[in-house]
Amino acid sequence: MKKRNVAIGIAGGAAAVIAVKMLTRPATVHWEDAAESLPHSDKSKFVSVDGIRLHYQEFGHASPLADVILIHGYTASVYVWKTVAPMLADAGLRVFAIDLPGFGYSDKPKDFDYSIASQARIVERFMDRLSIGRPVVVGSSYGGAVAATLALDYPERVAKLVLVDPVSNDDPKRHPVLRLASVPGVGEVITPFLADARTFHRHRMKKTIARPNHSLITKERIEAVRRPLAAADAHNSLLATSRNWDAGRIERDASLISQPALIIWGEDDRVIPLENGYKLLDSILHSRLVVLKDCGHLPMEEKPELFTDLVVEFCRDSKGRIGPKSSPQMRLIS
Repeated sequence: MKKRNVAIGIAGGAAAVIAVKMLTRPATVHWEDAAESLPHSDKSKFVSVDGIRLHYQEFGHASPLADVILIHGYTASVYVWKTVAPMLADAGLRVFAIDLPGFGYSDKPKDFDYSIASQARIVERFMDRLSIGRPVVVGSSYGGAVAATLALDYPERVAKLVLVDPVSNDDPKRHPVLRLASVPGVGEVITPFLADARTFHRHRMKKTIARPNHSLITKERIEAVRRPLAAADAHNSLLATSRNWDAGRIERDASLISQPALIIWGEDDRVIPLENGYKLLDSILHSRLVVLKDCGHLPMEEKPELFTDLVVEFCRDSKGRIGPKSSPQMRLIS
């Protein structure tokens, strides 16, 4: 009887904690409350696309060299481009870093399906709204899947493609957290706690960023990732994205990508295996693979100077070529 009472007490306590969390979380994170904490907030702008208010940051001016669109990964935002976006602009590029629907400070509507194809469609219509012709599209991780889908579905709109440790299949769905999130009811319960937990974010960052670069894991970075995920609408978009994860097409149809493609990969990536990069290199006709040493899943944050040099050289060459380099920090595979 005592054991039963203890179990009932524990269950009741857990239910109470869950109820309090659900009832006290904010409905959304307001831009006005977060703007001062976001790097380059003076570059932030908003535009309505298909009724969705999108947040983006714009750097540089109209350039004969190239327009560049930067697309972040799952749970991320424009924050990941905070270092390289101004560096790319300083090199003569006009740069647009976008928060996808459901992430960062863009709207997170319940009626959006959060599939990769739908995200690519929004980016294409974002380009229409801002009169961006044929940019170089740069996608990191999940954003790499969005970028590749954009190149496949709207090939006339993409001049060149930069894929940064991109998602190219559905293997990430095997991660224990995403498996739990796929279970109806369970996902709704665990997501608010994980999205709000600083310890969880720090643990993820240690897996995502290579050990030599762990100095990047600061309180400021943890808060920058956590802040836009700390509301009910963000929890919904995280769940919907994981449940509509459909990246297998990238690997299947990569051979149909006709644009010049630069594939950049961290040699120590523990999120998306480097072997996926070799598969994309074999499939995409006009592609180059660059592997960065002492680098994990986020080359644009871990190796920003080298990353910028590679992207600028790729943009400058009419055929998207990059020359042989002797840098000990990387190796070029073509």
